[in-house]
Amino acid sequence: MNHPITIKSGDLQLSGVLQYPHCDPETKYAAKFPLVIICHGFIGNRMGTDRLFVEAAERLTRSGYLVLRFDYGGCGESTGDYGSGGLDELIAQTRTVIDYASSLDLVDHERLTLIGHSLGGAVAVLTAARDARVKSLVLWAPVAHPFLDIRNIIGAKAIQEIDTIGKTDHMHYELTKRFTDSLAQYQPLVELSGYSGDVLIVHGTADMVIPVDYCFLYQKMFWTRKEGGCDKEVILQGDHTFSSKASREQLFDISLRWVDSLGKRRNDWSLWTI
Repeated sequence: MNHPITIKSGDLQLSGVLQYPHCDPETKYAAKFPLVIICHGFIGNRMGTDRLFVEAAERLTRSGYLVLRFDYGGCGESTGDYGSGGLDELIAQTRTVIDYASSLDLVDHERLTLIGHSLGGAVAVLTAARDARVKSLVLWAPVAHPFLDIRNIIGAKAIQEIDTIGKTDHMHYELTKRFTDSLAQYQPLVELSGYSGDVLIVHGTADMVIPVDYCFLYQKMFWTRKEGGCDKEVILQGDHTFSSKASREQLFDISLRWVDSLGKRRNDWSLWTI
């Protein structure tokens, strides 16, 4: 069952959908469920390219997960202007969504996972480094160098226009200097040291938007932490949005198997007594 929601974040109204796990109606309100919050990428929305997040949520809910998909301010059906703010606002919006989710009685707070795709992956990392409520991260083709990666997407000409007149039009989004300046201020590869939870990184070898090498770099940096593990999976011929049926099925299978394994590990530890 899908439940449309609106979450207030500052002056913005973030549009989202809460998707309940497939289970008996009596169980739905009696049990606590693991929660997955999906963070979309640059000028994206809660549906994802070719319904990536819709399909992911369906797989997760069939396996007993509660899923929350939402649009960042100025994207999808949320209010605001996406390019007028910065990464700090995207982090704040993500934390506001976590506030909402944490207030729900049916959420298992010890199994709260962020799935972040592309720039949403970088936002997920930066959020987790600031918010201990995030217990695990799943990063799909994550941005590692926000300014450089977005510059490569919008082009050097657009960056020059921003530097000259303070803004540019990209795909009908008005991107401001505040937005691009904030991209340069945040370094997820450095800040990830502030997060101690477990991480899964999945990237495709045919990604022409964000280099597949980033998954190796991210894993290396996550491994330098004192706490928390990091696994990675590389999908052969997977593009940036895992658009083929085969790569998407692999993406979902890998991600679901990994989050399931965390839940099993937690349940096994709960059987131990001291």
